[in-house]
Amino acid sequence: MKRALSVFLAIILLFSSISTVVAASELNIFISMPEYADAMRELIAEYKKVRPDVTINYETTQTDYPTLLKVKLNSGDVPDIFASTTGKEIEVYKEYSYDLSDQPLSEALDPSVKESMVDADGNGLYGIAIKGNYFGMVHNKDLFDQAGVEVPKTLDELEEAIVKLEAAGITPFTSGFGEWWVFKHAFQHFMASATDDVAGLVEKFERGEAKLADYPELYENWFRFVDLVYAHSDDKPLEATINNAIVNIALGRAAMAVGQGPWIEAGIVEIDPDVNIGLAGYPISDDPAQAQVISGADLALRISNRSKNLDDVLDFVNWWHTSEYGKDWFIDVAKVVSPVINDRMADFELVQDGAKQIEENGAAPISIIHSTDSFHMTFGEIMQAYVSGQIDRDEACARIEQKWVEIDG
Repeated sequence: MKRALSVFLAIILLFSSISTVVAASELNIFISMPEYADAMRELIAEYKKVRPDVTINYETTQTDYPTLLKVKLNSGDVPDIFASTTGKEIEVYKEYSYDLSDQPLSEALDPSVKESMVDADGNGLYGIAIKGNYFGMVHNKDLFDQAGVEVPKTLDELEEAIVKLEAAGITPFTSGFGEWWVFKHAFQHFMASATDDVAGLVEKFERGEAKLADYPELYENWFRFVDLVYAHSDDKPLEATINNAIVNIALGRAAMAVGQGPWIEAGIVEIDPDVNIGLAGYPISDDPAQAQVISGADLALRISNRSKNLDDVLDFVNWWHTSEYGKDWFIDVAKVVSPVINDRMADFELVQDGAKQIEENGAAPISIIHSTDSFHMTFGEIMQAYVSGQIDRDEACARIEQKWVEIDG
């Protein structure tokens, strides 16, 4: 009898063990934005306390993310959570994405963020945001004070500032030109100055109905700006990355960083907690009123509608965007422009400066969301070929116009 009882208990324990293994869930996150890697790992560790049965595997990269994501999607290896840009790419990846409009997090998202996550017909909610965003020219305020010059608001003022900065022994720019996405972040400011309807202009380029030469803001001003940056920046501009921008601004090696924003502040203050930095609109024309910061959600996190653990994925993202810890995470850990409704603001200088700039000068419209990152990546590569002297301005324009039609048209 005792032996039979022992066998019976052993069987119960065995099936209990098997049940525990089966109940455990494993989620895979593959996203860009490696600058938030530490914050994401802290978020995942906190969720482990809430759901110890859920293991979250987190992978991030930036340089070739669009290509790597497509490889995964085409092979059927769809991550439970993946990233895309908002706007046009919401539709591109819609077939892989779960509609979150009936989830609790939908009520927590800032309305402007929700608007950027709808499909081409204005329906659904096909993504969430890791951040809202400000785009502008990050600068070291102390270096401008040292040179006795104001942050420039026009291209002529920029040229004057460059002369004074260099006279004071200060390198004007850290370019970041080794990163393809730096070009898209900067170029959108010039797009905003060229038209009152950015989305409409992008559509014209996609249909082959517009030429860069038709718009002085793009053909003249954009290339003038790029030429100035290249001539007055890092020793090797095409090898300069986001890490160079962080170090150079933090250590006072350069006055201005191109294509960056609040996402680099954590790295900057880690090097020098007392650094005096700010965010300003780009000098893009002869009109100082056009030197505006851009505001908007440019990146979306998509939930795979093919996930084998969909309920657990939804539990995680709902907790992230509705729990007290999750809502505070955006402000206190990631220190970003919060994508959820919140009455607090991150204490980062670039976030607060961006908000101040917009309150005082208004915001320029975000344009990068109207094109895919596949196009943006190619655009960046063409601009890299231009600044390296491989092609001239007209050839660069011709290639950009061609790829706009081929990739997004």
